[in-house]
Amino acid sequence: MSKVWFLVLVVVCHGIFSNGVVTNSSTRPDVVKVGAILSYKSIIGKVAKVAIEAAVEDVNSDPTVLPGTKIKLTMQDSNYSGFLGIVEALKFMEKETVAIIGPQQSVTAHIISHIANELQVPLLSYSATDPTLSSLQFPFFVRTAQNDLYQMAAIADLVNYYGWREVIAIYVDDDHGRNGIAALGDKLAEKRCRISYKAPMPPDPTRDEITDLLVKVALMESRIVVLHTYAGPGPMVLNVAQYLGMMGTGYVWIATNWLTTILDTNAPLDSDATDDFQGVITLRMYAPDSELKRKFVSRWNNLTSGKSTNGSFGLSTYGLYAYDTVWLLAHAIDAFFNQGGIISFSNDSRLTELHGGSLNLDAMSIFNGGNLLLQNILQVNMTGVTGPIKFTSDRDFIYPAFEVINVIGTALRRIGYWSNYSGLSVLPPEMLYAKPPNRSSESQRLYPVIWPGQTTERPRGWIFPNNGRHLNIGVPKRVSYREFVSQVESTDLFKGYCIDVFTAALNILPYAVPYKLIPFGDGINNPSSTELVHLITTGVYDAAIGDIAIITNRTKIVDFTQPYVESGLVVVAPVSRLNSNAWAFLRPFTPMMWGVTAIFFLIVGAVVWILEHRINDEFRGPPKKQVVTVLWFSLSTLFFAHKENTVSTLGRLVLIIWLFVVLIINSSYTASLTSILTVQKLSSSVKGIESLINSKDPIGYQQNSYARNYLVEELGIHESRLVPLNMPEDFAIALKKGPQGGGVAAVVDERAYVDLFLSTRCEFSIVGQEFTKAGWGFAFPRDSPLAIDMSTAILRLSENGDLERIHDKWLTRSACTSQSSTFEVDRLQLKSFWGLFLICGLACLLALIVYFILMVRQFSRHYSDDFESSGRSSGSKSFQTFLTFVDEKEEDVKNRSKRRQMEKASNRSVGEDESTNGSKRRYTESCSSKSLDRCEEA
Repeated sequence: MSKVWFLVLVVVCHGIFSNGVVTNSSTRPDVVKVGAILSYKSIIGKVAKVAIEAAVEDVNSDPTVLPGTKIKLTMQDSNYSGFLGIVEALKFMEKETVAIIGPQQSVTAHIISHIANELQVPLLSYSATDPTLSSLQFPFFVRTAQNDLYQMAAIADLVNYYGWREVIAIYVDDDHGRNGIAALGDKLAEKRCRISYKAPMPPDPTRDEITDLLVKVALMESRIVVLHTYAGPGPMVLNVAQYLGMMGTGYVWIATNWLTTILDTNAPLDSDATDDFQGVITLRMYAPDSELKRKFVSRWNNLTSGKSTNGSFGLSTYGLYAYDTVWLLAHAIDAFFNQGGIISFSNDSRLTELHGGSLNLDAMSIFNGGNLLLQNILQVNMTGVTGPIKFTSDRDFIYPAFEVINVIGTALRRIGYWSNYSGLSVLPPEMLYAKPPNRSSESQRLYPVIWPGQTTERPRGWIFPNNGRHLNIGVPKRVSYREFVSQVESTDLFKGYCIDVFTAALNILPYAVPYKLIPFGDGINNPSSTELVHLITTGVYDAAIGDIAIITNRTKIVDFTQPYVESGLVVVAPVSRLNSNAWAFLRPFTPMMWGVTAIFFLIVGAVVWILEHRINDEFRGPPKKQVVTVLWFSLSTLFFAHKENTVSTLGRLVLIIWLFVVLIINSSYTASLTSILTVQKLSSSVKGIESLINSKDPIGYQQNSYARNYLVEELGIHESRLVPLNMPEDFAIALKKGPQGGGVAAVVDERAYVDLFLSTRCEFSIVGQEFTKAGWGFAFPRDSPLAIDMSTAILRLSENGDLERIHDKWLTRSACTSQSSTFEVDRLQLKSFWGLFLICGLACLLALIVYFILMVRQFSRHYSDDFESSGRSSGSKSFQTFLTFVDEKEEDVKNRSKRRQMEKASNRSVGEDESTNGSKRRYTESCSSKSLDRCEEA
């Protein structure tokens, strides 16, 4: 309501009074009134004035657009004043104005848009780029240039491309500046970057105000400065920055498109005018090269001739967008008339009620065709000097894009492009629109930049703040394992392995880091590293060093350096020595392995006996002898000392495979037995974390260690089984007592602590494998650039050997290192050899099947005649005959078969003789009954 009353007062002050409403009922009037509000003397305004006038002239002379109708343009100079801009807008509202080009500033646009909404007069602004001028709040405001939201997205992509994480924002403290920087913050957050410091300044700042502001900026950590302001105060800011030494090496200045507007408009510039801009990166709204653009640019000198007392001036992109705005409006009005729209106005009922008052507010009227004209504006699809012109559903131009400019000398050097389609590229955006969008990090590319200070090396982007403040670094005040970190008694100093690594890494950094170590803990119990890390997020500490494990929950709230210690969780348990005894030779194999091996010796012996029994005299004889032969043969293969020769092919095949199996078993047994008899072994009832999980015994852990949460949450061990221990002596006592004596079965702790613990306590050992992988690092706030530099320093310490030397200084102990004792290795189990036994078993089975088939065929061939002569025989008799046949020597079977064949042949010959004699007797008897002559003839 205060804005409405303010507008009312403006009307009164300027005498805007009128009675009645003018109405034009013609569908195609001779003249259409259009207003324009701009600042003639501003950098943007003087260019836009010439461009708008040229566009109106071009439209009126083009018979294809608005045939029979001319645009009558009325311009008002707001003199760069928001107050006057409002006044001029109110004047247009009583003059049958169908649309207003402008206002030039976002601040004025916010106010005038309320009037436009009420009276339904479209506002087309080519320079009010505030992202919050939304279509929902201001439906009659139409932006005919690029939204600052996309400009801030381009800056965020630049920051991310060069690997920076924090920026400082200097901006003018009005709607344009605040809302633009808010959009920048949102876009940076999408890249996991942020604005570390916001430095607002008045719209018209003095040099002293700018100096005070930049002095504060110089004390900040970040050296990436985004300058979002107007063309008026912008150069003064850079001039003061130059004076304060803030345009030198290490700084990065990113200016929004106000800088290119100055440089394009005032071109060509001399070296003195651009001294303050050297190395600055800035943006320019992109307009693709086209024939329309080239023709307009070539006319520009003629258009500006005589327009300024200082001679001609250059063409900025705002001039191009202002020119296209007139054409866009002309096409929309033409479509409006084609759809039957008429220009008519009516009184606002709410203002009519105030008729007769001293303010005469009923002078302003509503444009009845405003909604139809607005819809036609948003549906325009044309090509202008800035390229394709078409609105998206959000009322922004399609294909928003910017040029990325590096100011070098007196020239503007384009280092690439940014588009909302594919991000940063060295190719013009229109070349990428035909390809699928690609925003991957590999596709983002810009040409090299010459930074402030005339350097091509990418600035780190930050320095340690030169404001006299020290880093408050939290250090755990440990009561055990003080070799890692401990506080020197009665001083503020700390010592230990972690402290030496931190100090050595700081010495490598190319800048000084003032810091103060602050103890964390009560000195009675070891402090919680998780609580220490959490205090970084609340601002109590700026960093934390010490024995801080890098685990998932902690990495979610802080950033860690490169690990300088590898330390996962391990299990420590009491161990006993395994001394050699009379039965040590049985240790290499498990009982199952011994049993299966013995069975296979018997199986292979039996199979070879079966295969060789019929053809090999060494495998024949009385039953007792054969049993002894089988046992001797199978056992002698263990030493490859078998004297019995194998004759059959199947027997040799089985024996070859079995001897290979015996060779592998022999070699494994020999190696394992040698290790048992020559290397001292240790044994423990606890085999690793798996055996602890399956048991019910108590488990010890170091108090305030993350091991407790891991055992409970990840492994599912009940809390009642966990026993907190504080000192190494507590570990030793609890392990010696054992579960039965009120102690623990094992202790779970980090490898770094355990190695130090075991260096002087040889009765304990690590059992099983390390079951987590972690490391120790220094903790810093999220996105801290110091964490990155410290990581690089730690890697250098590792590469040059300093890290190992620091480790040897604090952590090397030699009490148990001379004992070459190892933990008991697993005995050789059946699972390691089942493949060999399977192959051997299959070979035996296959040989027996083939042998059985051959026996059946031979048996049927030799005894088939006997079965046929004797008729059907019983199954048991046939089986007994088959067993007898199998037990016979093959040579006897063959001899008997030959005799049978000879007997059969002899019987056949006797039968044939008897048959011949009988035939002769019958022939003689028949001849005797006939005549002799006929017999002779026969």
